Amino acid sequence: MSSKLLRIFRRADYQSDVTQFIEQLKAERPELEAQQRAGRAIWWDKHLDRDAIGEWKQARVPQKPYVYGSGS
Repeated sequence: MSSKLLRIFRRADYQSDVTQFIEQLKAERPELEAQQRAGRAIWWDKHLDRDAIGEWKQARVPQKPYVYGSGS
């Protein structure tokens, strides 16, 4: 029932201001998507060495609850 109701109010020709802006930006700068992918590859798409991460976690020294105190 709700899908029928949604079809009644659907406006196929409607695009939000944000969508229009993005589409215009992509049309003006076709290289933008390739630059975004290159930036993502630098910062996010990394291959993790799970063995090194495990060794790092095992070698970690536990921190005391209050690091600014003298401990005595």
